Amino acid sequence: MKLEKVINRIVIQSEYKNFVDKYIDHILAEFKDKIHSIYMCGSIPKGTAKPFKSDADFTIVCVNPKDIDYERLSNINDSLLKEYPVLTKIDTTICSIDDVLSKPNDWGFWVKIICVCIYGDDVGEKVPPIIISPEFILDLNAETKKEVDRRHRLLSNASDNTMKARYIKGYSKRLIRALYSLVLEDTGVWQDDIIKMKNAILNYCEIDSALVEYLYDCYLDGNNVLVEEFLGIADEVYSCFEKALNAMAASRTSFD
Repeated sequence: MKLEKVINRIVIQSEYKNFVDKYIDHILAEFKDKIHSIYMCGSIPKGTAKPFKSDADFTIVCVNPKDIDYERLSNINDSLLKEYPVLTKIDTTICSIDDVLSKPNDWGFWVKIICVCIYGDDVGEKVPPIIISPEFILDLNAETKKEVDRRHRLLSNASDNTMKARYIKGYSKRLIRALYSLVLEDTGVWQDDIIKMKNAILNYCEIDSALVEYLYDCYLDGNNVLVEEFLGIADEVYSCFEKALNAMAASRTSFD
């Protein structure tokens, strides 16, 4: 079964249009010919963003990510965040054209399926169709352990309550996304709607529903969540995920 693009048409609401245009202008002015294309994912390009609740997620594709100075990029994000307080945060991911084309089940999936191009030539169109399979799911999760460990470390070291709540929200979403990837062969579609993800996990994934509901509640509101308790449950969820992923890998090896 072939994965279809999450966002088929860009529908940016009027209150975000100037922000997106200004982001593109700032990026091009700062990095000029180093940018190949710019993409967005999430609620803003879908037209479902909620003021003071939604964030902005960009991906920059370039020839060489080392050409993009992260400090200058961070300054652009910080400046725009002050100018547009309707946003909770601005995230920018950077990858190379080679990343997208040589890793179709990783960066290729991200650009082709999750993102929509808002500037430049869409390199995602050059990525072959992505077929849902155990191999794809395993490749998709190749970096999940590293990412989960990073989020665990950030939350463990956070001292500011605002940052703790933000890390808990992001960590919860990352774990829900990982669990959802396990049931792709059942759903046949990639969801970016967190409620639909949660419901699919509850329907198809062999995991304690209370753990999934806990993650979902923490995603909705990371305030007043005990960090130690959250980390313990997050570890339990990841252990279940890793066990299922290893069983999938073993089954594929056995089949081969």
